[in-house]
Parts: sequence; C-alpha cells; structure tokens
Amino acid sequence: MTTTTPSRGRRRAPSKMERAAGKAAALQKPRVILALLLLLGLTSVMLLDGYLRSEIGNDSRVRDGAAYGKVPEKILDGGPILTLNNGTAKTQSVPKKTIVLTFDDGPTGEWTPQVLKVLEENDIEATFFMVGSMVSRYPSVVKNLVDQGNEVGIHTFTHVDLSYQSTARLKRELLQTQLALAGAAGVTTTLFRAPYSSEINAVDNYSWPVYQEIGGLGYTSVFVNTDSDDWKKPGVSKIVQWATPKKNKGAIVLMHDAGGDRSQTVKALDTYIKKMKAKGYTFTTVSGAQAKLNQAARASSGAGQAAGAGQQAGQQPPGATGGTSGSGTASGSGTAVKINTAQAAHRTATGTTLYEGKALIWAVAVAEWVVPALSWFLVVVGVAVMGRFGMMLILARRHYRQRNKKRGRGGKFSWGPTVTRPVTVIVPAYNEKECIANTLKSLAKSTHPIEIIVVDDGSEDNTSEIAESLGMPNVRVIRQENAGKPAALNNGVRNASYDIVVMMDGDTVFEPDAVHQLVQPFADPEIGAVAGNAKVGNRNTVIGAWQHIEYVMGFNLDRRMYDLLRCMPTIPGAIGAFRRDAVLEVGGMSEDTLAEDTDITIAMHRAGWRVVYQEHAKAWTEAPGSLKQLWSQRYRWSYGTMQALWKHRKSLTDKGSSGRFGRVGMPLVVLFQIVTPVFAPLIDVFTVYSMIFVDFQAALLAWLAVLAVQLVCAAYAFRLDREKYRYLAMLPLQQLAYRQMMYLVLIHSCVTALTGGRLRWQKLKRTGEVGTPAGVS
Repeated sequence: MTTTTPSRGRRRAPSKMERAAGKAAALQKPRVILALLLLLGLTSVMLLDGYLRSEIGNDSRVRDGAAYGKVPEKILDGGPILTLNNGTAKTQSVPKKTIVLTFDDGPTGEWTPQVLKVLEENDIEATFFMVGSMVSRYPSVVKNLVDQGNEVGIHTFTHVDLSYQSTARLKRELLQTQLALAGAAGVTTTLFRAPYSSEINAVDNYSWPVYQEIGGLGYTSVFVNTDSDDWKKPGVSKIVQWATPKKNKGAIVLMHDAGGDRSQTVKALDTYIKKMKAKGYTFTTVSGAQAKLNQAARASSGAGQAAGAGQQAGQQPPGATGGTSGSGTASGSGTAVKINTAQAAHRTATGTTLYEGKALIWAVAVAEWVVPALSWFLVVVGVAVMGRFGMMLILARRHYRQRNKKRGRGGKFSWGPTVTRPVTVIVPAYNEKECIANTLKSLAKSTHPIEIIVVDDGSEDNTSEIAESLGMPNVRVIRQENAGKPAALNNGVRNASYDIVVMMDGDTVFEPDAVHQLVQPFADPEIGAVAGNAKVGNRNTVIGAWQHIEYVMGFNLDRRMYDLLRCMPTIPGAIGAFRRDAVLEVGGMSEDTLAEDTDITIAMHRAGWRVVYQEHAKAWTEAPGSLKQLWSQRYRWSYGTMQALWKHRKSLTDKGSSGRFGRVGMPLVVLFQIVTPVFAPLIDVFTVYSMIFVDFQAALLAWLAVLAVQLVCAAYAFRLDREKYRYLAMLPLQQLAYRQMMYLVLIHSCVTALTGGRLRWQKLKRTGEVGTPAGVS
C-alpha cells in the first residue's frame, strides 16, 4: 500500500533547517579553524609556561675545573668589571671603601620587595642581575625596583651555563631578557653577569670566548670579589662576615633575592649596610662605581671623556634601544644628555623592542593564569572521569542483576503482563536503496505482530520502489517531499494504526525478537518510552571496531546507569519505542534541534513519563565507514544534544517527578557528555607534554594506569552484553586516535553552539553491508 502526502503548491517554502543550511555551510570552515586555533593556543601557552619554568630547553650542565691557559693573564689578575672597547679587553676594580651590592637570580614576588624595602630604608641603591623568565613573571616588581633608583643587569633568560650553548642560543638568551626588561620597566641594559660565574680569575678556556662574544655585543660583564654565600643559609652573622671586604678594599658583593628561602639574607642586609656605613663605606651601583673610576681617571689625566657605563660611545647591545635617562651628563653624538650615573647602564626602550617586550609580558601573564587554571581543571576532569567509571560499574552491575534476575526474593523480574498486541514500526527513509531491503526483511521475521510504515522523505533513488517490490502485506509506503527526519517520523506517527510506535533508522536491522522485547516495558502504565540496545554491524573494520567499543561501553553502560537513576537522556534513533499518545502529547518530533531523539526523550520526562532501557531488544546499525562521515555524524549528535539541553534548560526548575531529569539527568549529561569531554583533552595534552619535557616514564605509567581502568570498564561492559573480547585489542589505538577525533568534534560543536550556527539533517553514505545479526556477530 502506498500513500503520498500531497504538495500544497508547485513550489514549497524551505523549512527552517533548509533556510539555515546555507548560512551554516558558510560558517563551518571558520569554526573548524577557530577550534584548531584554540588547540594551538593551548599548546603555545603550555610551551611558553614550560620554557619559563625551564621544563623546555633546560640545560642543567655546569662546567667546572676547566683549563685557563687561553685567558690573558691581565684578565685573570684584573678587576671584576670587564669591558671590550674596539676588541680590546679591559678590567676595572671598585674604588676603595666602595661597595656595589648585587643580587642574582631574581626577581621574586616574595623576597625582592623585602630587599627593596631594606635598601630604601637605608637610602642606597643596588644592582640586580635578573633572570629574564623571572622578570616576565614579576614585571611590577621590576618596575618598582627601577623606579626606586636601582640598576638592572642581565642574568640570561633561563639561567643556563653559556659555555655549553651555541652563539644563537647565547644571543637569544640576551635578547629575550632585554625584551622582558623592556616590557616590565621600559628599559634595557648593558650589564651582564653569567650564571654560575664568580670571581674573574675563574674564567676558563670555555667561558672566555663567551665573554668575548658578549663584550663584542656591547655588554659589560660583571663578576664578584666578595661572596656572601647566603645561598648556604649559614646564619645572619656569617652572611655579614663573609660579605665584608678585606683591608678597606672596594668590592662587588654577591647576594641573592631568589632561589629559595632568603629570610636570612633580608635580615643580614640591614645589619650589613649599617655596619659598612659605620666603617665609612659608601654604596653604589655598577654604573656608579664606573662613574667614580672615570671621574678619577679624568682628574688624574686632565683629559678624557666618559664612556657611559664603560661602553664605547654609541655602542649598544642588541635590543638596548633608545638613550639614557635620569640626571648627570654624558656625551653622545656631540650632544649633552642628562643621565643618572647610578643607572647609566639603562637605555630607554622604544619602538619594536618596547612593544615586543609588552607582548611578552602579556603572553606570560596569560600563561601564568591559564596553566594553573587548566591544571585545576585537569584535576576536576580526572576526578569526574574516574567517578563516572565508578558510577557506571556499580550501577550497571545493579541494573544487570535487577533486570536479569531469575529467582530469589521477589521472584523473576517482570515488567508486568506480557504485551502481545500489535504495534506500528515507523521507518523514515531518505536515499536508503542500499539498506531498505535488509531492514524490511529483518522486520518480516519479527516474532511480534507489527504494522510497518515506510516514510520516504523525498528520496532521489528508488527507495520506495524497492520497499514496494518486496510485496510484504503489512508494509505501507508513504511518500512526502523532503522535509527532514523529524517530519518523516511525525508523518508516520499520524498514520500509525496502533497505540505503540517503534521508531528505527532506514539502515537498521532488527533481531527477530527485538520488537517483542522492546515493547514489554509498556506493561507498566508509567512508562512512556523505551530505549533499545543498538549495536554496530560493520565492526570488522578499524573504524567500525572503535565505534563498537564506544557503543557497548559508552552508550549502553551509560543507559544502564541513567535507567536506574530514572533520567535517561536519549532514546537511540536506531531502536526506540513510544506510546503514540505520549508522542502527540509532547508535540511530536521537534525540528528545533538536530538531536530529535534527545529532544523528545527529555520532553517525555518533563511530561511525567518514565523512560527505560531494554537491553534485550537488539538492533544492528551501519556505523559510518569513513572518518569524514563519522565526523559529520558525531558533530550533528554533539551539537544537537547541546541544542536539546539548552531548549529544555527550564527543566532545572521543574517540580515533582517531571523535574527529575532537570535535577539529576541534566547535570549529569552536561558534566559527563559536554564539560568532561571538552576538557578531557587536557589529560592527553599534559600527558604528551610530560612525556616529552618532564618525566617520560612517570607520564607513561600514569597513562597506562588510566588505560587499564578503561579496559576494566570496557571488559565488564562486554561481559554484560555478551560480546567477544577480541575487539578490546583495539582499545589502546582507540584512545590514541579515535578519542582525539571525538574531542575535536565536541570542541567544534561547542564553537558552533557559541556562534549560533545551525545544521540540517545530514545523510550518510550507506553500503548495505549490515544484513542479518548472524552475519555480524
């Protein structure tokens, strides 16, 4: 029997879905790009944070005990300030009874401000040799330090021994630190101190070429001749004693404002300054000491010209742009410039150096906020994932024992009196010529009396002709113009002869007792809909096996859990049954969302009906055979689910039994199907990051532990569904490839939802390879 739904005119107005299709298609590519950009941004932030914390590119080698035969003796016997003018190395010593206080390895947010407070209270300045990565993390501290009149120098960006590094790495360390200083305080500097350096007589054959390279770039290298050894935490009195110069000599004194607990340093500093002042010492910066030396040289020679901070006039290191600032005078290009002798090594950052520096500071600030936040999200996601596994195992076991009980207290499980009355099976079909015959032939073997309605939704092949050619007496074919799956299902419901309707896809094959098993729960008058057990038929391919694992573990374990909690979120389109009156009561299958099955399931809950899962009603469906088709299908599912949840958001405030889904189901679906999967890639990203940059063995063991938990859950799900375990061999590969694709699909769907896009009902390419259940078992 064939029925045709008449057209209302020669031209049909496009549906809401069709009107949005053109706009949606135009927006899909930008959304994919945006999703990939988000992933790229996350990776970049993590790499930047790892670089700042020396997890990436870290080189902890420190050279010790090397020969020094290639280092000129005048350098080894010289003072702690080393400059190169026109290729000629020159050293200087600090004037007598003059102390240059220097602090290494900072800044920090805890100790540097305390050091600055002591310096300010004693009205002195010091020179801070700063690690660029720390500067970028504490820019406000650096800004206050410079504004207070102190001087800054470079201590590399990542605190590496430069004698092991290439020239390119050396220049990069200097330039990155200059950018950090420019972004933090608006200055660059010509001062440099190498990590792990000490007195100048410790320069060896490996480090000497480094100092020559650095001097050639216009930097002044600063060593120490009095080390407080405060990093040893020897106590306040020892720090003061070891920092005191001998025989009233001038000295560059080394202390630290980072690298651990510096409370002893802070306490010793005030005592030390007062003690040295009482002995007649004055305090200055490196540039201040150089200014004194230059002034003394001019006085003794009666001629000469100040060279800034010991630099040849006009010579500046890369990145050290702009002029000097402050008070005093220095010559340059024949024009007197006002300078501050205590900060003569500073250059005002301008142009691209300034803006690149600010961009660096901003990027680091983002990384400093994002990575810890993501780490906390990772903990939450990890707890949620493990909690979900635990809930599924416990509730699935209880569900199985309850529904398969054969004896004991209360006797064998039963829904009530056996349902034997005829039901209507609705088969929406659009270009299903490859599958429709197998679908109808499987229904012909049904052990339950059925009426079959095939709704041909404007197929462009001969789907309806194939259905009619089978000559099945209980089959009706209804033709309609293409209007989408919801419209086809609604058409079938309106034409159904019986009070129970079974809905399936045009590519699905039912087992002979599937309909009979599916309708038994309707013996309970409170039940309005039943979800069947959909299984992947074409599981003998890699993609099919992955989806088979997902169907058994993810979908069916989930449904057992939701069934016990009485908040089933979705009746699968492949196999589901409804009371006809209940479907009409909620307005039928809605076109408002792409997940009409989720939409109507939630609507049934809100109308007060109970929705259950019938594990024994099995149907075999053809899963997408290519990654492109799989992406298209899952994208539609994910986005449609979000639409349905948003549409029914008011269920959160529903009262009574109809509000159970809002109180229990909605939060669980949002947590387990949206929030957790969206942030689950963090687990993989952090795992890969840890394997590459932190601890490969520990990260691998953690990943294997999570995989083992998933394997246990999957094996239990296979046991409950009596599936063959051999497919679980694909689980590790599924976690490496398939799961990542599902994450990207969900992120893509979230981007689409946030940008307000719409999609139409998508038709997947079918092969018709799913035949009888025996052929796929």
